[in-house]
Amino acid sequence: MKRALLLLALCATSHAAPPDSFWRAIHIVETSGRTGPILGDQGRSLGPLQIMRAFHADSRVAGDYSRCAELEYSKRVATAYLKRWAPEAFAKGDVVTLARVFNGGPRGHLKPATKGYAAKVKALYK
Repeated sequence: MKRALLLLALCATSHAAPPDSFWRAIHIVETSGRTGPILGDQGRSLGPLQIMRAFHADSRVAGDYSRCAELEYSKRVATAYLKRWAPEAFAKGDVVTLARVFNGGPRGHLKPATKGYAAKVKALYK
């Protein structure tokens, strides 16, 4: 019985999305909370979460890249990306690792350059 409950808890956790406060923090860091077809990084990033084309493709979420202008679609893309590249951090709710992978790619949690980004996100995360 204990094993069944543990397995059920692990399955439920691994499919849960980061809390809204995590996405709110990312949104504020990326675009100060603005919405719409915001271009950033010299036109290489789109929308409220500043999703790049390669990030979108790597997420494997169906839909046109232009939909990254929509906050909810961008969250879906980012969720799929983080579940793919940081499944343990996703399951644990490790906000720092998730922010670093979101910012720096699949190995972003190992890149010193992503530490400052994660600190900004963590400071806004509540």
